[in-house]
Amino acid sequence: MKDKTNDNTADSCLPGGLIPADQWALPQTSVRRSLKDAIRHALKQLRAGVSQAEEPFESMDELPELSAAQQRRLAPEPDYSHQAEAIACSLRQARSEGSLSREVVCLVAPPFSGVAQALARFSAPEKPDSIARDGEKWRIIAPPKTLSFNDHEAGEWWDKQDLSRPWVIPELADFWLRSLSGLALVKELFRRIANGNTGAGIVGSSSWCWRYWGHYLENAQMSPWTPAPMEAERLGIWFTYLASGKSDSPVVARMTGDGLYVLPCPETDEAENDKKSKKRKYSTFLRDLAATSRGNPGVALAIWQRALRARPDDDAKLEEAEDKAHKHSEAADCWVVPLGRLSLPNMPQSKEGVTGFILHGLLLHNGLDAESLEIVTGVSTYELSLVLSRLKRAELVSCDQLDGRWQVTPIGYPTVRRHLQSWGFPLDQF
Repeated sequence: MKDKTNDNTADSCLPGGLIPADQWALPQTSVRRSLKDAIRHALKQLRAGVSQAEEPFESMDELPELSAAQQRRLAPEPDYSHQAEAIACSLRQARSEGSLSREVVCLVAPPFSGVAQALARFSAPEKPDSIARDGEKWRIIAPPKTLSFNDHEAGEWWDKQDLSRPWVIPELADFWLRSLSGLALVKELFRRIANGNTGAGIVGSSSWCWRYWGHYLENAQMSPWTPAPMEAERLGIWFTYLASGKSDSPVVARMTGDGLYVLPCPETDEAENDKKSKKRKYSTFLRDLAATSRGNPGVALAIWQRALRARPDDDAKLEEAEDKAHKHSEAADCWVVPLGRLSLPNMPQSKEGVTGFILHGLLLHNGLDAESLEIVTGVSTYELSLVLSRLKRAELVSCDQLDGRWQVTPIGYPTVRRHLQSWGFPLDQF
């Protein structure tokens, strides 16, 4: 019998499931739909009239930002073990339907999609048996400490890896460097996959890494899959899932300026018959967010976390704030600042292309330490440190204090991508 609970979890933490990468499409901007919604909303108001309780309330922009505890409750980071289950479920479904027949599946996704983190949990001791394939556990293939190999050495290294049983590479970008001696491992891996010399496997790859190798080995024809883009409806489902946790009651989020609803999802409203849900009027925030983030869940979550505002802590302020909203409407768990009023990272002004080479190198390799970044960009240590420090102050990159690895930030990714596009760098398809 099918486990409906597991199905619901998979649908909520990976809305839309996995799709062939060539079917991926950018979420629509909200302008056209917003006009339709505005006309529809105006007609409804003309028909029904606007009562005093339904009038827009006073702006609440001065509400405090979420505390760390509130963010963990209302907009927490995903549980990647659940996402691993959802990926396994989606792959099984694609196989059962006949749309996926390859023994080795390539999962390509833009940065911050969580695919690499989820795939890394395929071999976790606590993972459910549902991720196993035909009773066998998946084995994670970890990259070597050094990535400098000639073709013969690369062949010897792969000979030592057991690829006959189900195997997973969480992130292909960890297996190469854009240098003369840093390409051999990936070339040999794809040669073996193309020749059918491996058992069942999953290769996860950042979209920027895949952009490079897709052109380098265009005859490989790997037909990658990817998570469906997070358009507005899916974002609403996902944010609700993240915030709900073990609670059955969905989070209520409303816009600070006009009180329009963001959550719970309109789809939930349609299933409800109570008068309160029928009176809810919805903002286009999620459609705008889907377009701004290009359907990228990690980027959307970072912006969502920054946009949320807390309810006042003390009772007096809380009562005053709710009076400003609607005396007869439901209280919000949190408030949402319009995208146009958010302070998002900007690119520091520079007349040189060095910044672009550094950012492009970071995206190609899904993050690098300073020594490796110097190798792939050719930028001197001194200049590299100056540029990275400047980008860090602008919130466009961050450095992991444990391994010294630099990465583009989720909140800064849209700005970085636009910058690379303006300088003519080759972009990923997402």
